[in-house]
Amino acid sequence: LGALAEALSSGHLAGAAVDVFPKEPASNNDRFVTPLQGLPNVILTPHIGGSTEEAQERIGAEVARKLVDYSDVGSTVGAVNFPQVQLPARPAGTRFIQVQRNAPGMLRRLNDVFASRDINIAAQNFQTDGEIGYVVMEADPVGEVAREIIEEIRSLDGTIRARLLYERG
Repeated sequence: LGALAEALSSGHLAGAAVDVFPKEPASNNDRFVTPLQGLPNVILTPHIGGSTEEAQERIGAEVARKLVDYSDVGSTVGAVNFPQVQLPARPAGTRFIQVQRNAPGMLRRLNDVFASRDINIAAQNFQTDGEIGYVVMEADPVGEVAREIIEEIRSLDGTIRARLLYERG
C-alpha cells in the first residue's frame, strides 16, 4: 500500500478506492492504520462483505447445503482443489463414488468391477483435477452385492476413497 500511497500523493494516480487491506482490525476496538489514510483522492471503506450477520447466515447455509449435496448425492460443485461434479438424485438405482489417482486404466478397472458381475451401469460421471479423479457410478439396483462391490472398488490399486452413497428402488 505504500507504493499506492506514493503514486496517489505524486499525482501519478488520480485516485483509488480500497475495501480490503493486508492487515485489518480484528475488532471495533482495534486501531485501523494504513498509509492511504488522510489522502484526499482516496476512498476507504471497511471490508464487511462476509462480516455482517446476514452474510454469516448465508455463508453457513451455503456450506451446510454443499456438505449435504456431497454427503447425500455426491455433488462437489464449489469444491477447491477437487474435481467438480453436479448431480441430481436418482429415484432408483445404486450410486457409488470413488476418489482415485488420475492414472491410465483406472476407469477401466472400475468398470470391470461391475462388468464382472453383469451389472448394468446406468450413468457415469468422471472428472479430474490434477492428480485426482472423481467418479460417480449409477448402477441398476444391486441388492446385497453392493457391499462386495464397494469393498472391491476400495481394493483397486489407485483408489484413494470409495463409498456406497445410496441404493434406492
